[in-house]
Amino acid sequence: MLAVVHAPRELAATTEALRAGGQRVGLVPTMGALHAGHMSLVQAVRDAGATRVVLSVFVNPLQFGPKEDFSKYPRTLPDDLELCRAHGVDVVYAPAAEQMYPPGFQTHVEVEQLTQALEGAARPTHFRGVTTVVAKLFNATGPCVAAFGRKDYQQWRTLERMAADLDMPVQVLGCPILREPDGLAMSSRNRYLQPEHRTRATAIYAGLRGASAAFAAGERRVARLEELARAGVAAAFDSIDYVTVAGAQDLAAPGEQAAEHSVMLVAARIGGTRLIDNAILGQDCLV
Repeated sequence: MLAVVHAPRELAATTEALRAGGQRVGLVPTMGALHAGHMSLVQAVRDAGATRVVLSVFVNPLQFGPKEDFSKYPRTLPDDLELCRAHGVDVVYAPAAEQMYPPGFQTHVEVEQLTQALEGAARPTHFRGVTTVVAKLFNATGPCVAAFGRKDYQQWRTLERMAADLDMPVQVLGCPILREPDGLAMSSRNRYLQPEHRTRATAIYAGLRGASAAFAAGERRVARLEELARAGVAAAFDSIDYVTVAGAQDLAAPGEQAAEHSVMLVAARIGGTRLIDNAILGQDCLV
């Protein structure tokens, strides 16, 4: 039976009781508007040994910039709860903003080097908000295995680094991107797309597929790989924030030659919606 809790101490008491009863806790942090990609993370923590699953639903104001979509971000808690019930989630944690950030809140968690480029450059306050809220989720949940989708690749690496640096008792998983049949990465923001923009949005996947195919055929020149990924995106999208190859672990620029398992990352805007996607070169199979 699904339990819904709303306060940090209530979540902590719930997970402590689960562990005391011999259960291993899995955590899936989300901002709601759930879809099949989120449910794949529920399965991922189970596959990693979790016997009870906590899923958080919280639209985190700290990770939105002043001109971003916080006010219109989809909030669909009743539908989210039904999906969680259907997939056997045990606990949904759905706090209000004032419970997460009570009056006088002034403490933040930051990971420095990993957050400077890419999303950090495009959204300067974003990662401080992400690491702060996830640190709070980890603290309230306690020892657990936590799953994050690799669509938000830089976020995954940043949270992995945070947990390691701060000795948090959390196993952080980075899970494969779940895609629509036409290749578009599943995202809660996809529901913003008008039909015309939805069709054009597949250009990101086509660009990543072209670069991945070239890499598989032996192409290692970073400039050429980026050119292949960028061409289709530039034709279909209104603007591009970045199309770049980076190191898989540290997200550093690779120089002129891409190493095995470098990551190609894309962020672009179409019709007022910002989409991100990526592919690990030599590892992800894009067909």
